[in-house]
Formats: sequence, C-alpha cells, structure tokens
Amino acid sequence: MKRFLLIILLLAAAAPLPAQLYHPGEVLDYRVSYRAKMFPNTEVGSVVVRTTAEPSPDGEAFYKVVGIGRTLPTYRWFFNLEDIYTIWVDTQTLRPVRFQSDIHEGDYTFESYYTYNWADSTVRTRWRSRKRPFSEKSMPLTAESMDAIALFFNLRTAAAESFRENEPATLQMLLQDTIRHLQYRFLGRETKKIRNMGRFRALKFECQLGTSEGFSFTDGTVFTIWISDDENKIPLYIESPVKVGSINAYISGYKGLKYPLTSLIK
Repeated sequence: MKRFLLIILLLAAAAPLPAQLYHPGEVLDYRVSYRAKMFPNTEVGSVVVRTTAEPSPDGEAFYKVVGIGRTLPTYRWFFNLEDIYTIWVDTQTLRPVRFQSDIHEGDYTFESYYTYNWADSTVRTRWRSRKRPFSEKSMPLTAESMDAIALFFNLRTAAAESFRENEPATLQMLLQDTIRHLQYRFLGRETKKIRNMGRFRALKFECQLGTSEGFSFTDGTVFTIWISDDENKIPLYIESPVKVGSINAYISGYKGLKYPLTSLIK
C-alpha cells in the first residue's frame, strides 16, 4: 500500500517546469487490488488525495495536499495500515514549504518531516521509526528534487506534445537522508478501460524507482502508469508486478478538477 500511495503521488511525466497545478477542492479517490492466477482481482485498500487552501497563523496562504492510504475494513484484522502524507505549498512561488509523513503498518510506525529553505537551496529532514530518537540531515536542494507529493503535482500543466516516445528521463525524489531517482519512458497513447468509470484516452508510461543507492535501477521497483490525456493529467491506472501476481491501483472517483475531464470517452 505504501508503494502505491507513493506511486500515485509521483506523476512522473516530464522535465520540471515553473508551473504546477494545485487546485483547492480537488479530490482523487483510488482503489488498490491484488491479482494472481489463483486469486480473483481482490480490492484490499484505498487511497485519497485532497487539496485545500489553508492560512497560516502569521497570515500567509498555503495550499495543503494530503494523501492517505488505508487497508479496507475487511482486511484490517489481517494487516492494518494507515499512511498519511502531507505538504504545504507557498501559493505565490508554488514551491513546497513543509512535508510530513505519518506511517502505521501493523506494529511498525514511521514519521518524517522536511523543511525547505529555498533561499539557500537546502532542505532539513528529520525522521524516526517507532519512538526512537530522531535522525536529522541537511541536504542540497535543486528544482528537480522534491518530496513525493510535490513531484506528483509538478508538471501537470506540461503539454503532452512535448513527450517523446521511448525517450528515457529521470526525476528525483527526496527521501529522508538521500535522493531516490525515478526513471521513466513515455510509451505512447492508448484507450484505457477503468472499472466502474468507463474508457479514457490515456498517456502510458513505464517507470522504475531506483534503489536507495540512488542511480541503480537493476533491482528497483518497476511499474506502468496511465494518466489522463487532458489538461488535468491525473493518474488513472497503475500496475506493478510482484513475486506472485500483480498489484494494481485505479481511479474510483474524483471531484473539484480544475479542467474538464475531456479524456473520458462517453
């Protein structure tokens, strides 16, 4: 589940641009399912991503984006999971200001906090598992290195015509004390049928999240993602193979989109 919340939050579509799409009131709902030869396509979890506008105590305005992944009630007796990721974004510069994660997976807990300082191009990170003391690190910051949620919103205004089929590119994801690299290739356009939602015109990408060493993709996570072929560019369907079968996430609802969802075929 944590993998798919992060993947949904990593739109990974093109090289960085100054514009980002933060629209208060936007809500994206997803279902996560497991599929194998001996098992039906079983829904096991849900993910929701919400964007709101939130004033700070000192009067500044921020966009607040929250991504929450949960195990469905039917499976919580077996494995209870609730992962929450939150960022605050400056409404003027459209840059992330703060990030935090609060992860609960069975008996395992993990929390992390990032504070961005764009004036001197650094980010301060703090993280810990369970109730151990915090570890801290300060790292250099570039326009290409952001947390997972900021990357998700980065470039949603990119023109699809700028994508080049089979041309590899790399994005950078900030993760505690290191930078993880996300490699992707645009595979082209196709029509994608989504359960209970209909058929969509989609942009298809093959992506691979590098290992903790950063540049190694030999044993990183590989997944395929389809995003809506319209101005919203929202993730529609994600598929990732596992040792037995595959895990899939697909959009199950949406509201408050900034642009009409013209990719939906009537």
